[in-house]
Amino acid sequence: MGAMKALTLSDASVMLLALQDEIRRSQDARYDHRLHAVLLVAQGQSCREVARLLGDAPRSVENWVHRFEARGFAGLLEGQRAGRPSRLSAPQLKRVGQVLRGSPRAVGVEAGLWDGKTLSAWLQKEWAVELKTRQCQRLFRQLRFRLRKPAPMIAPNDPARQAELAGRKAAHKKTPPLGP
Repeated sequence: MGAMKALTLSDASVMLLALQDEIRRSQDARYDHRLHAVLLVAQGQSCREVARLLGDAPRSVENWVHRFEARGFAGLLEGQRAGRPSRLSAPQLKRVGQVLRGSPRAVGVEAGLWDGKTLSAWLQKEWAVELKTRQCQRLFRQLRFRLRKPAPMIAPNDPARQAELAGRKAAHKKTPPLGP
C-alpha cells in the first residue's frame, strides 16, 4: 500500500483562526479541546508539543493535565474565568477580524493602515466601545493580525518619454557609439 497523500486546507491561515474561534465559542467545545490535549499527553506527547499542535500556551496544557490528575474529568470542565469580561462579543470579535483584513477606508476610517489608534477609533464609532491603543494592539495579537505596509506603487512606463530620454542621453555621451 502506497503512502497517503498529505492533505491541506485551502486558505489554511484563515481556517485555523475560524476553527480556534469555533472551539472557544462554546463550553462543550472548550471541554472537548482540553480532553484532546490531555489525551495527547497521555499518549506520550509533551505539553509543549501538544500546545504547539493545538494552538495553546504550554502552561495551559500543563494546568489541564494537573487539574485532570487532581479532579479527573471534572477538572477539565469550565470554571469561573478570571479577569474582566471582554468588551466585545464573539460576533463583534469575528467582525473585527474581517474588518482588519481590509483597508480602514473601506469602513469609513480616514487612515491608510490599521494600527492601535485607528482600530480604537473604529470601535468607538462602530459600537461605542472604548479600547485604548494598547488594548487594540493586544487584540491584533489575539486575532493574529500582522501589520502589513502597502507595497510602493511604481508609475507605469511611458514609451514616448523613455524614447525622448534615451535620445537625450545618446546625444550627450562623452564617447561616440561604436560601429561605422
